[in-house]
Amino acid sequence: MTQHDLKLFGMEAAKGRWVFVAIGLLINVCLGSIYAFSVFRKPLENLWNITSSQSGYPFMVFLAIFAVAMPLAGNLIGRWGPGNTATLGGLLAGTGWIAASFSGDIFTLTVLYGVIGGAGVGIVYGCPIAVVAKWFPRHSGLAIGLTVMGFGVSALLIAPLMKAMILQPDIGILRTFLYLGIAFTVVTTLLARLLRFPPTEWTPALSNNPAVEASPPSAINLDRQAMLKTTSFYALWATYTIGCLAGLMAIGIASPVGTEVAQLDAPTAALAVSLFAVFNGLGRPLFGALTDRLGPKQTAMVSFAMIMSASLLLFFFGQDNAMLYLLAFCVLWMCLGGWLALAPTATGIFFGKQFYAQNYGSMFTAYGAGAILGTLLSGSIKDITGSYLHAFPVVAGLAALGFLIAAIGLNPVKAGQARPESAE
Repeated sequence: MTQHDLKLFGMEAAKGRWVFVAIGLLINVCLGSIYAFSVFRKPLENLWNITSSQSGYPFMVFLAIFAVAMPLAGNLIGRWGPGNTATLGGLLAGTGWIAASFSGDIFTLTVLYGVIGGAGVGIVYGCPIAVVAKWFPRHSGLAIGLTVMGFGVSALLIAPLMKAMILQPDIGILRTFLYLGIAFTVVTTLLARLLRFPPTEWTPALSNNPAVEASPPSAINLDRQAMLKTTSFYALWATYTIGCLAGLMAIGIASPVGTEVAQLDAPTAALAVSLFAVFNGLGRPLFGALTDRLGPKQTAMVSFAMIMSASLLLFFFGQDNAMLYLLAFCVLWMCLGGWLALAPTATGIFFGKQFYAQNYGSMFTAYGAGAILGTLLSGSIKDITGSYLHAFPVVAGLAALGFLIAAIGLNPVKAGQARPESAE
């Protein structure tokens, strides 16, 4: 069966499969609202008289549970299919938001929003990616990048809505959780019902452009157990961790670096963060397309060269330099977005698409490791040295290490390295 024999949404599969990209993008706009959580922090501190560290607990727990739930969700996708799995995750995520509106203190909010909501997002997140990866067996990077772009630009779209709702006297902080939770539940679960994998016998027809179709889909399909026996997995996991560490650290300290180092006023620093969010979103289709064209190894090396350059420039010339601050943080945020397209694309290239959901679920634990290490690194260096600037030479060194790992270890799995077409 080819794309001409199968109809999707009333179109040939070659065109109709792009609807799955749009569905995934919209789902990710809902899921990525976690990146706008900083909007809640000051109002929560005033509401419950808590510290700035305490107001960050729900965000930190949410990201940790999100990363932990991804590998578990991979198994569910394999058994239930993407539609049912995404529906469950959407219901959980929405329940977390809705239940959070009944919280009486920050610890209750952390459990309801951070644990339940984070688990729901972790279950949903991999579903549209797995669907798009299978509908685009050749050169899936651009399609995956556009799918996850919604997560990156979500804060840009959702944060102003959150602020407006919180400031409304008849809504306030806790009811904002309630109303957004209801909206996210409806949107996510309805869209989830449209997600499905292609028939096993379906293959896309070749295009008339030989350059586009020069690379056939991978003949190797490794299950999770076989993937874990390859050096390519550990090379990709390590580079993914370093890429996420640099990017998530930049997200966490963008505003204070803007005010304390670049000497921007608070409104300008807040506006700068909106600019960075645009680059975070654009980095996903950009690096996805680069991965299609250059391959994972060269694209990863480009990313690390950019991270290293931006970090060193910030360290040596960043003090009181607003333009360099804007340039460097645009690069760092863009590279984080890039890794969230590069890594899922590389997972399909190296290990095949048959067990994709399970495999990328395991690979995504690198995101959680990067989030934890990035947060600890920036906070500890600030406490020790008194300035966030001293975190950047460490990031540059890690980027150099990532460059070397990519150059040596990011290689396609050879047929003899692990058993192909294994069953999980």
